[in-house]
Amino acid sequence: MTIDTIDDAVTAVVNSSAVGVRGRLWRLHPSDVREIAITASAEILRLEAIRVAAVDTLTLNPDEQVLCYRGTGQWLANHTMLQISTGRRIATLGKALRSFPEIEDQFDSGDLTFEHAALIVAFCESPPKTMPDAALPYCRDTLLAAASGVEATTVKLRYAISVLEHMFESDDIPPSEDTDRNELRISPTLNGRVSVRGDFDGVTGEMLLSALSSLSMPTPAKDGTPDKRPAATRNADAMAELIRRYLDNAATGIDGGQRPHLNVHINAKDLAYHRECATTGDGSTPGPSDSDDLDTLDLGMPDLDKQDLDVGHMPWMGPLSVGRTRMIACDCMLGAVLLDENGAPLDVTPLKRLVTAAQRTALIARDKGCAFPGCDCVPAWTDAHHIKHWAKGGPTVMDNLVLLCRTHHTLMHRKPGFTGQWEIQVGADHLPWFIPPPGIDPDQKPRRSTTRR
Repeated sequence: MTIDTIDDAVTAVVNSSAVGVRGRLWRLHPSDVREIAITASAEILRLEAIRVAAVDTLTLNPDEQVLCYRGTGQWLANHTMLQISTGRRIATLGKALRSFPEIEDQFDSGDLTFEHAALIVAFCESPPKTMPDAALPYCRDTLLAAASGVEATTVKLRYAISVLEHMFESDDIPPSEDTDRNELRISPTLNGRVSVRGDFDGVTGEMLLSALSSLSMPTPAKDGTPDKRPAATRNADAMAELIRRYLDNAATGIDGGQRPHLNVHINAKDLAYHRECATTGDGSTPGPSDSDDLDTLDLGMPDLDKQDLDVGHMPWMGPLSVGRTRMIACDCMLGAVLLDENGAPLDVTPLKRLVTAAQRTALIARDKGCAFPGCDCVPAWTDAHHIKHWAKGGPTVMDNLVLLCRTHHTLMHRKPGFTGQWEIQVGADHLPWFIPPPGIDPDQKPRRSTTRR
Protein backbone atom coordinates (compact mmCIF):
# COMPACT_ATOMS: atom_id res chain seq x y z
CA MET A 1 0.00 0.00 0.00
CA THR A 2 1.47 3.37 -1.02
CA ILE A 3 1.70 6.43 1.23
CA ASP A 4 -1.05 8.15 -0.76
CA THR A 5 -3.30 5.12 -0.30
CA ILE A 6 -2.64 5.12 3.45
CA ASP A 7 -3.42 8.83 3.70
CA ASP A 8 -6.62 8.30 1.73
CA ALA A 9 -7.70 5.49 4.07
CA VAL A 10 -7.04 7.62 7.16
CA THR A 11 -8.87 10.62 5.70
CA ALA A 12 -11.82 8.49 4.64
CA VAL A 13 -12.33 7.06 8.12
CA VAL A 14 -11.85 10.37 9.95
CA ASN A 15 -14.22 12.27 7.67
CA SER A 16 -16.90 9.58 7.47
CA SER A 17 -19.68 8.58 9.84
CA ALA A 18 -18.83 6.52 12.91
CA VAL A 19 -21.60 4.07 12.04
CA GLY A 20 -19.92 0.77 11.24
CA VAL A 21 -16.47 2.27 11.79
CA ARG A 22 -15.21 -0.71 13.83
CA GLY A 23 -15.70 -3.05 10.90
CA ARG A 24 -13.73 -0.71 8.63
CA LEU A 25 -10.93 -0.35 11.19
CA TRP A 26 -10.48 -4.13 11.52
CA ARG A 27 -9.61 -4.28 7.83
CA LEU A 28 -6.75 -1.80 8.25
CA HIS A 29 -3.18 -2.32 9.45
CA PRO A 30 -2.53 -1.31 13.09
CA SER A 31 -0.20 1.48 11.89
CA ASP A 32 -3.11 2.96 9.92
CA VAL A 33 -5.40 2.69 12.94
CA ARG A 34 -2.80 4.47 15.08
CA GLU A 35 -2.65 7.27 12.53
CA ILE A 36 -6.45 7.51 12.54
CA ALA A 37 -6.53 7.82 16.35
CA ILE A 38 -3.92 10.61 16.28
CA THR A 39 -5.60 12.42 13.37
CA ALA A 40 -9.01 12.20 15.07
CA SER A 41 -7.54 13.62 18.28
CA ALA A 42 -6.09 16.59 16.39
CA GLU A 43 -9.45 17.06 14.68
CA ILE A 44 -11.20 17.14 18.05
CA LEU A 45 -8.87 19.93 19.23
CA ARG A 46 -9.55 21.87 16.03
CA LEU A 47 -13.32 21.53 16.38
CA GLU A 48 -13.13 22.42 20.08
CA ALA A 49 -11.42 25.71 19.21
CA ILE A 50 -14.05 26.42 16.54
CA ARG A 51 -16.85 25.75 19.04
CA VAL A 52 -15.35 28.07 21.64
CA ALA A 53 -14.94 30.82 19.03
CA ALA A 54 -18.49 30.35 17.72
CA VAL A 55 -20.02 30.47 21.20
CA ASP A 56 -18.05 33.61 22.06
CA THR A 57 -19.14 35.27 18.81
CA LEU A 58 -22.77 34.55 19.74
CA THR A 59 -22.10 36.01 23.19
CA LEU A 60 -20.95 39.26 21.57
CA ASN A 61 -23.64 39.23 18.87
CA PRO A 62 -26.66 37.16 20.03
CA ASP A 63 -29.81 36.75 18.00
CA GLU A 64 -33.36 36.20 19.23
CA GLN A 65 -32.87 32.47 19.80
CA VAL A 66 -29.81 32.94 21.98
CA LEU A 67 -31.37 35.79 23.93
CA CYS A 68 -34.12 33.43 25.10
CA TYR A 69 -31.62 31.70 27.40
CA ARG A 70 -29.67 32.79 30.45
CA GLY A 71 -26.36 32.99 28.65
CA THR A 72 -24.85 31.46 25.54
CA GLY A 73 -23.59 28.48 27.51
CA GLN A 74 -27.11 27.50 28.54
CA TRP A 75 -28.30 27.92 24.94
CA LEU A 76 -25.54 25.55 23.77
CA ALA A 77 -26.41 22.95 26.39
CA ASN A 78 -30.08 23.03 25.43
CA HIS A 79 -29.28 22.36 21.77
CA THR A 80 -26.61 19.70 22.28
CA MET A 81 -25.98 16.76 24.62
CA LEU A 82 -23.73 18.93 26.82
CA GLN A 83 -24.50 19.69 30.44
CA ILE A 84 -25.28 23.31 31.32
CA SER A 85 -22.12 23.54 33.42
CA THR A 86 -20.03 22.44 30.42
CA GLY A 87 -21.74 24.95 28.14
CA ARG A 88 -21.00 27.72 30.62
CA ARG A 89 -17.34 26.70 30.84
CA ILE A 90 -17.09 26.94 27.04
CA ALA A 91 -18.64 30.42 27.05
CA THR A 92 -16.43 31.52 29.95
CA LEU A 93 -13.24 30.40 28.22
CA GLY A 94 -14.22 32.12 24.99
CA LYS A 95 -14.76 35.40 26.83
CA ALA A 96 -11.49 35.08 28.77
CA LEU A 97 -9.40 34.37 25.65
CA ARG A 98 -10.24 37.83 24.30
CA SER A 99 -7.82 39.31 26.86
CA PHE A 100 -5.02 36.84 26.14
CA PRO A 101 -4.36 36.61 22.38
CA GLU A 102 -1.20 34.53 22.87
CA ILE A 103 -3.18 31.82 24.67
CA GLU A 104 -5.95 32.09 22.08
CA ASP A 105 -3.48 31.64 19.20
CA GLN A 106 -2.01 28.45 20.69
CA PHE A 107 -5.50 27.11 21.50
CA ASP A 108 -6.74 27.85 17.97
CA SER A 109 -3.69 26.18 16.43
CA GLY A 110 -4.56 22.90 18.16
CA ASP A 111 -1.51 22.85 20.45
CA LEU A 112 -3.47 23.49 23.66
CA THR A 113 -6.36 21.52 25.11
CA PHE A 114 -9.50 23.12 26.49
CA GLU A 115 -8.62 22.15 30.08
CA HIS A 116 -5.06 23.46 29.82
CA ALA A 117 -6.19 26.73 28.26
CA ALA A 118 -8.64 27.20 31.15
CA LEU A 119 -5.88 26.58 33.73
CA ILE A 120 -3.49 29.07 32.11
CA VAL A 121 -6.20 31.69 31.74
CA ALA A 122 -7.15 31.27 35.41
CA PHE A 123 -3.53 31.88 36.44
CA CYS A 124 -3.19 34.94 34.20
CA GLU A 125 -6.50 36.41 35.37
CA SER A 126 -5.61 35.97 39.06
CA PRO A 127 -1.78 35.90 39.33
CA PRO A 128 -0.07 35.88 42.75
CA LYS A 129 -0.43 39.28 44.38
CA THR A 130 3.32 39.68 44.83
CA MET A 131 4.07 39.06 41.14
CA PRO A 132 5.00 42.26 39.26
CA ASP A 133 3.05 43.06 36.10
CA ALA A 134 6.24 42.77 34.04
CA ALA A 135 6.55 39.11 35.01
CA LEU A 136 3.19 38.06 33.58
CA PRO A 137 4.37 37.58 29.94
CA TYR A 138 7.24 35.35 31.08
CA CYS A 139 4.95 33.27 33.31
CA ARG A 140 2.36 32.98 30.54
CA ASP A 141 5.00 31.79 28.04
CA THR A 142 6.33 29.30 30.60
CA LEU A 143 2.89 27.79 31.11
CA LEU A 144 2.21 27.68 27.37
CA ALA A 145 5.47 25.81 26.87
CA ALA A 146 4.58 23.35 29.64
CA ALA A 147 1.15 22.74 28.10
CA SER A 148 2.25 22.25 24.48
CA GLY A 149 3.29 19.07 22.69
CA VAL A 150 2.30 15.45 23.06
CA GLU A 151 4.09 15.15 26.41
CA ALA A 152 1.95 17.86 28.01
CA THR A 153 -0.15 16.62 30.94
CA THR A 154 -2.40 18.33 33.46
CA VAL A 155 -0.07 17.27 36.28
CA LYS A 156 2.92 18.78 34.47
CA LEU A 157 1.04 22.06 33.94
CA ARG A 158 -0.17 22.19 37.54
CA TYR A 159 3.40 21.56 38.63
CA ALA A 160 4.57 24.54 36.56
CA ILE A 161 1.85 26.71 38.09
CA SER A 162 2.92 25.63 41.59
CA VAL A 163 6.54 26.56 40.85
CA LEU A 164 5.50 30.03 39.66
CA GLU A 165 3.26 30.50 42.69
CA HIS A 166 6.21 29.56 44.90
CA MET A 167 8.44 32.11 43.16
CA PHE A 168 5.99 34.83 44.15
CA GLU A 169 4.86 33.25 47.37
CA SER A 170 2.24 35.18 49.32
CA ASP A 171 -0.19 34.61 52.14
CA ASP A 172 -2.96 33.71 49.71
CA ILE A 173 -4.12 30.09 49.96
CA PRO A 174 -4.21 28.39 46.55
CA PRO A 175 -7.56 26.78 45.68
CA SER A 176 -6.08 23.28 45.89
CA GLU A 177 -5.20 23.88 49.57
CA ASP A 178 -8.18 25.96 50.72
CA THR A 179 -9.94 23.78 53.30
CA ASP A 180 -12.78 26.31 53.61
CA ARG A 181 -14.00 25.09 50.21
CA ASN A 182 -14.29 21.47 51.37
CA GLU A 183 -17.73 19.96 51.03
CA LEU A 184 -19.22 16.52 51.60
CA ARG A 185 -22.90 16.08 50.79
CA ILE A 186 -24.55 12.86 51.99
CA SER A 187 -28.24 12.42 51.32
CA PRO A 188 -30.60 9.42 51.39
CA THR A 189 -32.44 8.74 48.14
CA LEU A 190 -36.05 7.74 47.62
CA ASN A 191 -35.11 4.12 46.86
CA GLY A 192 -33.30 3.67 50.17
CA ARG A 193 -29.76 4.30 48.97
CA VAL A 194 -27.32 7.08 49.88
CA SER A 195 -25.83 9.60 47.45
CA VAL A 196 -22.37 11.01 48.28
CA ARG A 197 -20.77 14.00 46.59
CA GLY A 198 -17.65 15.77 47.80
CA ASP A 199 -15.06 18.41 46.96
CA PHE A 200 -11.82 18.38 49.00
CA ASP A 201 -8.49 20.13 49.15
CA GLY A 202 -5.44 18.34 47.77
CA VAL A 203 -4.12 17.12 51.13
CA THR A 204 -7.45 15.60 52.15
CA GLY A 205 -7.78 14.08 48.69
CA GLU A 206 -4.31 12.58 48.98
CA MET A 207 -5.17 10.94 52.31
CA LEU A 208 -8.46 9.60 50.94
CA LEU A 209 -6.88 8.15 47.79
CA SER A 210 -4.03 6.63 49.81
CA ALA A 211 -6.48 5.04 52.23
CA LEU A 212 -8.59 3.58 49.41
CA SER A 213 -5.64 2.48 47.25
CA SER A 214 -4.91 -1.00 48.59
CA LEU A 215 -8.59 -1.68 49.27
CA SER A 216 -9.71 -0.84 45.73
CA MET A 217 -7.16 -2.84 43.76
CA PRO A 218 -8.55 -5.64 41.54
CA THR A 219 -8.69 -8.91 43.49
CA PRO A 220 -8.75 -12.17 41.50
CA ALA A 221 -11.17 -14.87 42.60
CA LYS A 222 -9.93 -18.03 44.32
CA ASP A 223 -9.94 -19.88 41.01
CA GLY A 224 -7.71 -17.19 39.48
CA THR A 225 -10.31 -15.49 37.29
CA PRO A 226 -9.83 -11.70 37.01
CA ASP A 227 -11.80 -9.25 39.10
CA LYS A 228 -14.77 -8.20 36.94
CA ARG A 229 -15.80 -5.24 39.10
CA PRO A 230 -15.49 -1.85 37.37
CA ALA A 231 -13.34 0.81 39.04
CA ALA A 232 -16.35 2.68 40.46
CA THR A 233 -17.63 -0.48 42.15
CA ARG A 234 -14.20 -1.28 43.57
CA ASN A 235 -13.95 2.27 44.98
CA ALA A 236 -17.38 1.94 46.59
CA ASP A 237 -16.45 -1.43 48.11
CA ALA A 238 -13.18 0.07 49.38
CA MET A 239 -15.04 2.96 51.03
CA ALA A 240 -17.40 0.53 52.76
CA GLU A 241 -14.44 -1.51 54.01
CA LEU A 242 -12.66 1.64 55.20
CA ILE A 243 -15.72 2.71 57.20
CA ARG A 244 -16.12 -0.79 58.65
CA ARG A 245 -12.50 -0.87 59.81
CA TYR A 246 -12.84 2.54 61.40
CA LEU A 247 -15.95 1.53 63.32
CA ASP A 248 -14.25 -1.69 64.41
CA ASN A 249 -11.34 0.32 65.85
CA ALA A 250 -12.96 3.64 66.69
CA ALA A 251 -11.28 4.12 70.07
CA THR A 252 -8.44 6.58 69.42
CA GLY A 253 -7.48 7.57 72.94
CA ILE A 254 -7.55 10.93 74.67
CA ASP A 255 -4.85 12.49 72.50
CA GLY A 256 -6.51 11.46 69.23
CA GLY A 257 -4.00 8.77 68.37
CA GLN A 258 -1.30 8.90 65.72
CA ARG A 259 -1.42 11.59 63.05
CA PRO A 260 -2.70 10.39 59.64
CA HIS A 261 -0.08 9.06 57.25
CA LEU A 262 0.63 11.35 54.31
CA ASN A 263 3.50 11.05 51.83
CA VAL A 264 4.91 14.32 50.54
CA HIS A 265 8.21 14.48 48.64
CA ILE A 266 10.36 17.60 48.78
CA ASN A 267 14.05 18.38 48.67
CA ALA A 268 15.56 18.62 52.14
CA LYS A 269 17.05 22.06 51.49
CA ASP A 270 13.62 23.44 50.61
CA LEU A 271 12.00 21.83 53.65
CA ALA A 272 14.71 23.31 55.88
CA TYR A 273 14.42 26.75 54.22
CA HIS A 274 12.55 27.95 57.28
CA ARG A 275 12.42 25.59 60.22
CA GLU A 276 9.78 27.44 62.26
CA CYS A 277 6.91 25.71 60.39
CA ALA A 278 5.19 27.56 57.60
CA THR A 279 5.46 31.15 58.85
CA THR A 280 7.97 33.55 60.33
CA GLY A 281 7.60 35.17 63.69
CA ASP A 282 5.49 37.99 62.26
CA GLY A 283 3.08 35.58 60.56
CA SER A 284 4.32 36.11 57.03
CA THR A 285 5.28 33.26 54.73
CA PRO A 286 8.98 33.09 53.80
CA GLY A 287 9.80 33.19 50.12
CA PRO A 288 12.49 34.13 47.62
CA SER A 289 13.73 37.69 47.63
CA ASP A 290 12.55 40.15 44.99
CA SER A 291 16.02 40.15 43.50
CA ASP A 292 15.87 36.36 43.08
CA ASP A 293 12.58 36.65 41.22
CA LEU A 294 13.90 39.32 38.89
CA ASP A 295 17.10 37.41 38.23
CA THR A 296 15.04 34.42 37.14
CA LEU A 297 12.78 36.51 34.97
CA ASP A 298 15.75 38.27 33.32
CA LEU A 299 16.53 34.92 31.71
CA GLY A 300 13.38 35.33 29.63
CA MET A 301 11.57 32.31 31.04
CA PRO A 302 11.83 30.47 34.39
CA ASP A 303 13.65 27.15 34.01
CA LEU A 304 11.23 24.64 35.47
CA ASP A 305 13.70 21.77 35.18
CA LYS A 306 16.04 23.56 37.58
CA GLN A 307 13.23 24.41 39.97
CA ASP A 308 11.34 21.13 40.01
CA LEU A 309 12.25 20.58 43.67
CA ASP A 310 10.97 23.98 44.84
CA VAL A 311 7.48 22.59 45.51
CA GLY A 312 6.21 19.51 47.26
CA HIS A 313 4.76 16.52 45.44
CA MET A 314 2.07 14.10 46.61
CA PRO A 315 1.96 10.70 44.85
CA TRP A 316 -1.80 10.88 44.22
CA MET A 317 -2.71 14.58 43.98
CA GLY A 318 0.51 16.03 42.51
CA PRO A 319 1.99 19.46 43.36
CA LEU A 320 1.72 20.98 46.84
CA SER A 321 2.99 24.43 47.77
CA VAL A 322 6.18 24.51 49.80
CA GLY A 323 4.45 26.51 52.52
CA ARG A 324 1.83 23.84 53.02
CA THR A 325 4.53 21.16 52.95
CA ARG A 326 6.46 22.90 55.71
CA MET A 327 3.31 23.21 57.81
CA ILE A 328 2.61 19.48 57.49
CA ALA A 329 6.23 18.71 58.39
CA CYS A 330 5.81 20.58 61.70
CA ASP A 331 3.38 17.99 63.06
CA CYS A 332 3.91 14.61 61.44
CA MET A 333 6.09 11.52 61.43
CA LEU A 334 8.87 12.07 58.88
CA GLY A 335 10.71 9.36 56.98
CA ALA A 336 14.05 10.61 55.67
CA VAL A 337 15.16 10.00 52.09
CA LEU A 338 18.67 11.29 51.35
CA LEU A 339 18.98 12.91 47.92
CA ASP A 340 22.03 13.79 45.83
CA GLU A 341 22.54 17.03 43.90
CA ASN A 342 20.26 15.76 41.11
CA GLY A 343 17.42 14.89 43.49
CA ALA A 344 18.08 11.14 43.14
CA PRO A 345 17.92 9.04 46.35
CA LEU A 346 21.11 7.43 47.63
CA ASP A 347 21.56 3.67 47.91
CA VAL A 348 20.69 1.54 50.94
CA THR A 349 21.10 -2.21 51.57
CA PRO A 350 22.30 -3.34 48.11
CA LEU A 351 22.94 -7.01 48.95
CA LYS A 352 19.34 -8.18 49.40
CA ARG A 353 17.25 -9.44 46.51
CA LEU A 354 13.97 -7.98 47.75
CA VAL A 355 13.62 -4.22 47.87
CA THR A 356 13.44 -2.95 51.44
CA ALA A 357 10.84 -0.52 52.73
CA ALA A 358 13.48 2.23 52.82
CA GLN A 359 14.47 1.56 49.21
CA ARG A 360 10.86 1.58 48.05
CA THR A 361 10.35 4.92 49.79
CA ALA A 362 13.39 6.23 47.96
CA LEU A 363 12.14 4.86 44.62
CA ILE A 364 8.79 6.57 45.10
CA ALA A 365 10.56 9.84 45.84
CA ARG A 366 12.59 9.48 42.63
CA ASP A 367 10.14 7.96 40.10
CA LYS A 368 6.82 9.24 41.55
CA GLY A 369 5.02 6.25 40.04
CA CYS A 370 5.60 4.04 37.00
CA ALA A 371 8.70 5.42 35.28
CA PHE A 372 7.80 4.09 31.83
CA PRO A 373 7.36 7.03 29.41
CA GLY A 374 3.74 8.14 29.18
CA CYS A 375 2.48 6.02 32.09
CA ASP A 376 0.60 7.79 34.91
CA CYS A 377 0.27 4.84 37.30
CA VAL A 378 0.65 5.96 40.93
CA PRO A 379 3.33 4.48 43.26
CA ALA A 380 0.86 2.29 45.16
CA TRP A 381 0.27 0.22 42.01
CA THR A 382 3.90 -0.31 40.99
CA ASP A 383 6.57 -2.98 41.46
CA ALA A 384 10.30 -2.48 41.94
CA HIS A 385 12.02 -3.86 38.83
CA HIS A 386 15.69 -4.89 38.64
CA ILE A 387 17.09 -3.35 35.43
CA LYS A 388 19.77 -6.05 35.38
CA HIS A 389 18.01 -9.09 36.77
CA TRP A 390 19.05 -10.32 40.22
CA ALA A 391 19.54 -13.82 38.81
CA LYS A 392 22.13 -12.40 36.39
CA GLY A 393 24.10 -10.57 39.07
CA GLY A 394 22.11 -7.35 39.23
CA PRO A 395 22.45 -5.77 42.70
CA THR A 396 19.56 -4.28 44.66
CA VAL A 397 20.80 -0.69 44.44
CA MET A 398 19.04 2.46 43.34
CA ASP A 399 20.91 2.63 40.03
CA ASN A 400 19.63 -0.87 39.17
CA LEU A 401 16.02 -0.35 40.28
CA VAL A 402 13.03 1.34 38.69
CA LEU A 403 9.33 1.48 39.51
CA LEU A 404 7.07 -0.12 36.90
CA CYS A 405 3.33 -0.68 37.00
CA ARG A 406 2.16 -4.28 36.79
CA THR A 407 1.39 -3.89 33.06
CA HIS A 408 4.83 -2.55 32.08
CA HIS A 409 6.58 -4.89 34.52
CA THR A 410 4.89 -7.84 32.83
CA LEU A 411 5.73 -6.50 29.38
CA MET A 412 9.39 -6.17 30.31
CA HIS A 413 9.58 -9.75 31.54
CA ARG A 414 7.16 -11.92 29.59
CA LYS A 415 5.45 -10.18 26.66
CA PRO A 416 6.55 -11.75 23.34
CA GLY A 417 7.90 -9.11 20.99
CA PHE A 418 8.39 -6.65 23.86
CA THR A 419 10.89 -8.30 26.19
CA GLY A 420 14.37 -6.99 25.43
CA GLN A 421 13.11 -4.41 22.94
CA TRP A 422 13.06 -1.46 25.36
CA GLU A 423 16.33 -0.81 27.16
CA ILE A 424 16.49 0.89 30.55
CA GLN A 425 19.60 2.82 31.55
CA VAL A 426 20.35 4.96 34.59
CA GLY A 427 22.15 8.09 33.48
CA ALA A 428 24.79 10.24 35.12
CA ASP A 429 21.93 12.02 36.88
CA HIS A 430 21.03 8.69 38.61
CA LEU A 431 17.58 8.78 36.99
CA PRO A 432 16.08 6.07 34.75
CA TRP A 433 16.01 6.59 30.97
CA PHE A 434 14.15 4.37 28.51
CA ILE A 435 15.58 3.69 25.05
CA PRO A 436 12.86 2.65 22.56
CA PRO A 437 13.42 0.00 19.87
CA PRO A 438 14.18 1.17 16.29
CA GLY A 439 10.65 0.24 15.22
CA ILE A 440 9.28 3.00 17.47
CA ASP A 441 12.10 5.54 17.16
CA PRO A 442 14.81 4.94 14.49
CA ASP A 443 17.11 7.36 16.36
CA GLN A 444 16.46 5.54 19.67
CA LYS A 445 16.47 8.79 21.61
CA PRO A 446 16.39 8.14 25.38
CA ARG A 447 13.11 9.09 27.05
CA ARG A 448 11.96 9.77 30.58
CA SER A 449 8.52 9.68 32.09
CA THR A 450 7.08 13.19 32.06
CA THR A 451 3.53 12.27 33.00
CA ARG A 452 3.89 12.91 36.74
CA ARG A 453 6.71 15.47 36.67
